Amino acid sequence: MLGVAAVSAEIEYFEKMTALHLKGATVGHQLCLHCEKVCSFCGDVVGDICSTLCGASGACIVVAISKQLASSGAVLLISITVSAIIAGLTIFFKALMKEYALKNSNKIILRLGLLLEKTIFREKSKKNSKNS
Repeated sequence: MLGVAAVSAEIEYFEKMTALHLKGATVGHQLCLHCEKVCSFCGDVVGDICSTLCGASGACIVVAISKQLASSGAVLLISITVSAIIAGLTIFFKALMKEYALKNSNKIILRLGLLLEKTIFREKSKKNSKNS
């Protein structure tokens, strides 16, 4: 969602909001300027990590259920079913989030900018002001 929102956000909107000194707008503007990096990181790196965690969770579910079953056929059927459910839910929610991101990109990036401004960039500005 964040990667799609960064690519589809309007940089002019963030230029106007930065001029109005709206909180989060400066970081949001930076996210828009570097949208290809944001999209690549969120879509590829974070997406791969989430997919790996979902797969591991599914494996844990299958192992927990299979301990109670003696039939290898039932374990195979449960394994396939759990994998299909996880894949289906992942695809479904990715599609929902992409649609939401396209419709609300400026709002999403502004909120992300505000969050980053309050956390990561706040720490950097504190360090810079101490060194001055």
